[in-house]
Amino acid sequence: MSYRETLKAAGEAAGFTLSEKQLDQFTRYADLLLETNKSLNLTAITDPEEVAVKHMVDSLLVYDPERFHNHTIVDVGTGAGFPGLPLKIYDPGMRVTLIDSLQKRLNFLEQVVKDLGLGQVRCTHARAEDAGKDPALREKFDVAVARAVAALPVLAEYCLPLVRVGGVFYAMKGSRYQEEVDAAHHAVEVLGGKITEVRPVQLPGLTDQRAIITIKKVRPTPKQYPRKAGTAVKKPL
Repeated sequence: MSYRETLKAAGEAAGFTLSEKQLDQFTRYADLLLETNKSLNLTAITDPEEVAVKHMVDSLLVYDPERFHNHTIVDVGTGAGFPGLPLKIYDPGMRVTLIDSLQKRLNFLEQVVKDLGLGQVRCTHARAEDAGKDPALREKFDVAVARAVAALPVLAEYCLPLVRVGGVFYAMKGSRYQEEVDAAHHAVEVLGGKITEVRPVQLPGLTDQRAIITIKKVRPTPKQYPRKAGTAVKKPL
C-alpha cells in the first residue's frame, strides 16, 4: 500500500477517521520529513509506510478529546514534531507549543506548519529545563506530551513544571513502561503530580508493547524544579 493508504487504514484501525484534507496534510508532512531527513537527522524510520504507522498514527494514540480539544498543549522535546503536529492536524482546535533544543529542527517544523497552513502553533527554542523556569511557559499549559525523550523520572521533571494545576502530562512509553512507572512515583509526587492511569496501547499490525502514562498535576511544582540543565539525568529524583 502507499503511504496515504497505509495511514488511512491504520488510522481507522486505531479509531481515527481522517478526512481528505487531513490525509493531504499528513502526506505533505511525510514528504517534507523524508526530504529534509537527507540533510538533517530527524528520523531513523524512512520507509513511508512505517512513517505512517510508527510516527503519525502512534502520535495520535495519546489523543483524548476532553483533554485536547480547544486546549493548550506543549510538546516537550518534539524533535521532528511528534506527537504535537499529528495531534494538531487531527484536531485543529488545539493551541500547540513545540519545544526543542535544536534550532535546525525548529526551522523544519516552522516550514511544515507554514506549508500545511496550521494556525496557533508556536515553535520555541529552549532546553526543557529552561522552559520550565520561564514565567511565560511555567504552569501555563492544560496538557504536556512527550514521546521517547527520557526515562520517566527525568521526563516528569521536564514536563510537570509546564502544566497548570488540574492539567495533565501524558508520557508515551515503550515496552519497559512498567519499570519506568515503578521508578517514577517519588519524582512525580515531589513535582506535584499523581500517576492516575497506565494505559497499554498497540499500533495496528505491530506486536510490540507500549503505553500512555497519565499524570495529573495536583499541586504546584516547587520552585527549585526543574533543576539546571543536565542535573535531572545525572541525579534523577
